[in-house]
Amino acid sequence: MTKGILPFALLLQAISAIAQSPAASSRPSVSFEKWLSVRQTGTVVLSPDGANIAYTVTSTDWKANAYDVEIWLSHQGRSPIQLTNNPKGSSTSPKWSPDSKWIAFLSDRGDKTQLYLISAEGGEAFPLTKEDENISAFSWSPDGHEIAFIRTEPDSKTQKSIKDQYGAFGEEGKDFKLSHLWLIRFSPDSLTDPVLQPDTAALPAPIRLTSGDFTVTDAKWNPARNLIAYSRQPDPYIPSGTHSAIDVLDVTTHKVNTTIADPAGDQLIAWSPDGNSILYSSSVNDTTSEYYKNNRLFITPVPTLAPREIGAAFDENKFVVDWNAKGIFFTASQHVRNSVFHLDPVSGNIDPLNLPVDIVAGIDFTHDGRTMAFSGRQFDGLTEIYGPRGQLTHLTDQLKGWPLPTNEIIQWKSKDGATIEGILLKPANFDEKKKYPLLVVIHGGPTGVDRPEPIPTYVYPIAQWCEKGALVLRVNYRGSAGYGEKFRALNVRNLGVGDMWDVLSGIDYLNKRGIIDTSRMGCMGWSQGGYISAFLTTHTTVFKAISVGAGISDWATYYVSTDITPFTREYLKATPWEDKAIYEKTSPITTINQAHTPTLIQHGELDHRVPIPDAYELYRGLQDRHIPSRLIVYKGFGHGITKPKERLAAIWHNWQWFAKYIWGEDIALP
Repeated sequence: MTKGILPFALLLQAISAIAQSPAASSRPSVSFEKWLSVRQTGTVVLSPDGANIAYTVTSTDWKANAYDVEIWLSHQGRSPIQLTNNPKGSSTSPKWSPDSKWIAFLSDRGDKTQLYLISAEGGEAFPLTKEDENISAFSWSPDGHEIAFIRTEPDSKTQKSIKDQYGAFGEEGKDFKLSHLWLIRFSPDSLTDPVLQPDTAALPAPIRLTSGDFTVTDAKWNPARNLIAYSRQPDPYIPSGTHSAIDVLDVTTHKVNTTIADPAGDQLIAWSPDGNSILYSSSVNDTTSEYYKNNRLFITPVPTLAPREIGAAFDENKFVVDWNAKGIFFTASQHVRNSVFHLDPVSGNIDPLNLPVDIVAGIDFTHDGRTMAFSGRQFDGLTEIYGPRGQLTHLTDQLKGWPLPTNEIIQWKSKDGATIEGILLKPANFDEKKKYPLLVVIHGGPTGVDRPEPIPTYVYPIAQWCEKGALVLRVNYRGSAGYGEKFRALNVRNLGVGDMWDVLSGIDYLNKRGIIDTSRMGCMGWSQGGYISAFLTTHTTVFKAISVGAGISDWATYYVSTDITPFTREYLKATPWEDKAIYEKTSPITTINQAHTPTLIQHGELDHRVPIPDAYELYRGLQDRHIPSRLIVYKGFGHGITKPKERLAAIWHNWQWFAKYIWGEDIALP
């Protein structure tokens, strides 16, 4: 018997050893594919009669290597049903007809994005347009018999002739297509027979409303008169937003009878419920792009303009979602929460709405303001849809049984005394008496914000690292949204430097708590988070490994090649030729000779926001210093990795990199 027991005991020991070995621990219990396949809710729209709610759900289509967006519908608070099912693309931007019978939406079912219509009772969707170029936005008329839409202009005969003769080329600053406003008139009820699918000849004939050397970016119908207000700017480039204006067009005559045009940009937001005034945002005389300043809201009567500012005392950016009979409603970040506020357009008083979620994602009202639907989530759940009768969706149930981390909101003092907030994610079995490896994940922006959540996504497997036995710190460094304008301005002429203080002081705070192993730490981030990570690469030696995602390494290189050139001028308050010193001080490449940390660099091949030369510059500097480094280029992508397979690859690349330098594991792609 003894001889029989001993081999079995040894076998158990061997099995236990294998289970605890690096190879066995290299795979999380919830696969990255399953994690990336979690369905998420998006846009929520309430029918004008307040009875029904439509919303979008995004799912992952691995076969098509795409994220599919479809429209779901809840009748009278009943269990939602899927309304659209587009096998060739997504169905987005649902909007109810004024009589609550129809839902119009955008879909890329063919070669171009077109307008489609579907009955609220279900059935097949059918097209309303067949344009040569994409439709980007649309709006129902108050009577429901017209839809105004914005469409990109096709190539002119001259442009086509030039391409035919000389091939493809573009001149910087002039290589764009304008978008203009069009109108279709139709009777929705005449299109209800599913047997009579409209062909091209039966579609409503588009009527052109605008033309000229400008591009239309938004349009809103006046609720009381035959008017459309629209935002326009000289061209589609982002910096041209500082030269935007608002026109009010008479739909019958096609004449513009009112224009709001300050020296700096004006952006249309909404008409007043009585149709006599316009709510808009404006930089007034400040022609900088104001990346870190609070936005300003104005109301003016039309056609006589007499603007007055509202909400100026509210110290955060205000994202207006509606102006109805009850007043103006906007969302705003408040530290790690996102809340809804009511603004009285007469008195200017602002009061919060008490909704049963920590983070409001979207909200919609009936015209009388008495009924609303919204999307939002608790800190520990996914975004759900809520209606007048309560919660409609339960997508958080997808996470049942998963080894989710816990989120702790923490605060500490930075080097200059600024109070910094962050999210500390801990394993479910966290022990305050133990010391854990630490991974720091830094958000982009810089005016982004990290919030508590169960499965932080994108290309960093945070939940899986926590399951593996690490702590993850997400830092809302200076410049983050939700903490007021002065806080967002703390990294003006202090980029990288102050951000580094905030990260390192956060590590010091955790070290004083005695819960981190400072010999096993890593850092990473995308966009601005990638820049801060690159700055830490060339300014510190506290990390065992760093990952730089779409990060800036040289502000001068960035300044001359990015699609948002004013960003650099605003934060550094100079061009490279006006103040070379500030560009050198804040550029990671300046101190490349101090770099010692193994660094993974990830970048989209066609990135225009942070063009790829910044990645090559950092990579070449690290390679010349013989520092372990890899540059992985994701082919065909811009600033974001927007397809699931390449996102899966990016996740694996980070998983491998930190497994090697934090855990000493050598993991191959499966």
